[in-house]
Amino acid sequence: MGLSLRDQLLKAGLVNEKQAKQAGKQKQKQERLERKGQVEKDDAQRQSALQAMADKAERDRELNRQQQEKAEHKARLAQVRQLVETSRLPKLSGDDYYNFVDGKKVKRIAVNPMLREKLSCGSLAIVRHAGGYEIIPRAAALKVQERDAQRVLLLNTPTEVPAGDDPYAAYQIPDDLMW
Repeated sequence: MGLSLRDQLLKAGLVNEKQAKQAGKQKQKQERLERKGQVEKDDAQRQSALQAMADKAERDRELNRQQQEKAEHKARLAQVRQLVETSRLPKLSGDDYYNFVDGKKVKRIAVNPMLREKLSCGSLAIVRHAGGYEIIPRAAALKVQERDAQRVLLLNTPTEVPAGDDPYAAYQIPDDLMW
């Protein structure tokens, strides 16, 4: 059977017999006073342990919230990617380009006259996707804008069909007029 801590300290010469007896008496006196209710128990260790547990629980909640936000962000990006890939119009090649602004730079995308008209009237939109640009319908662009507004680069407000009482309805806009 192993020696008690008191015996080990005595044997090692770290304390003498008088100090060991005094420590024992002090401990007994403290226990007697605690039983009688004259002195409160030393709850410092218990309080620090409870505080440490509360701190750990708060840290765990914060980490859990951050992980949940990451997962939601990743899911939104996947939804945007799927929306763009399923609704994008095929790429065109040609000499006719539509110019738009991306940040501080003016970019361009190949279009035909019909796409130019639909882009300018707001029924089509231009979005950033996979390092390039795609043209998608307005409904899909609105869904993309809900999930990630930074992706939608051009979404004009829809123009109304000219009313019958428009005084300029009889005047034709020249075909060669380009902005």
